[in-house]
Amino acid sequence: MASDDPQRPGLADAAGRAAFFPARAAARVWRERLEEAADEVLSAPEIARVVDRALAGPLPEELARSIVRHRVLERIVAELAASGELERLVIATLASPQTLELTDRVLASDETQRALGHVASSPELRDAMARQTAGLAEEVVAGVRASAVRLDDRAERMVGRPSRADRRMEAGIATRAIGLAADAAVTIVLLMSLAGVVALVASLVGGLRPAWLVGALLASGWMLVAGTYFVLFWSSAGQTPGMRLLRLRIRGPGGDAPSIGRSLVRLVGLVLAIVPFFAGFIPVLFTERRRALPDFLAGTVVVYDGPAPEAPGQ
Repeated sequence: MASDDPQRPGLADAAGRAAFFPARAAARVWRERLEEAADEVLSAPEIARVVDRALAGPLPEELARSIVRHRVLERIVAELAASGELERLVIATLASPQTLELTDRVLASDETQRALGHVASSPELRDAMARQTAGLAEEVVAGVRASAVRLDDRAERMVGRPSRADRRMEAGIATRAIGLAADAAVTIVLLMSLAGVVALVASLVGGLRPAWLVGALLASGWMLVAGTYFVLFWSSAGQTPGMRLLRLRIRGPGGDAPSIGRSLVRLVGLVLAIVPFFAGFIPVLFTERRRALPDFLAGTVVVYDGPAPEAPGQ
């Protein structure tokens, strides 16, 4: 009897399958019939009209409000993000050839080009860029100006002259040096522009000969450009562009801009101050009103234009 025990479960399973076979066959037949009936019902014109009337009524709005109220979209996105499927879909979409082709078509379209051209040429964008550029330049210049003012007093302390307790109106040696360097750069640019025009004209007539003539013309041009530059700005505005950058101004005995004659005398004094290695500016460190050789000769003084900077420690 023990040898028959392993065969009993197999016989029972076979008997059970045989008993349920008619039921399974009937369910399969009925399922196929139900699917066919459902297809016929859903494809009927009446069903299409019912769906159309439902969509034409308040059902879509109610459905949208229900989706929003129950935060269905947020829950779907959160689930996709938690499973990593959202990141995979985004990466696959961005890397797809269709997306790249669509992006190229959009960027190359006439509408996009017109929109970019309109934005680039809009007054608002130009004004914003001008304000940003002007603001950055003003910050840089303000930093240079503040550093120069501090150097003015530091230079005087280095030679043993104590700083005054009151506010200084007269410009010191560092501020004046930076302003003069800026003016020298401007005059060099003007001279090079003039030399370029002269060289162009000379090339049309075969060039200038001999070499000493070229040197003489360059020296004369330099003297003419620099002299006109300084005398014109000193006598008309009381300050050169380099002095304006550092907020400096020249005042004559009456407090106004120097006259043309006084400006010419000051130009001679400027040349004399520069020739011996700028020794003519050393008196700025020791005189009460910070005057250099050009100021003594022309009776002028260089002052800060606007509110006077405070001395260190104020």
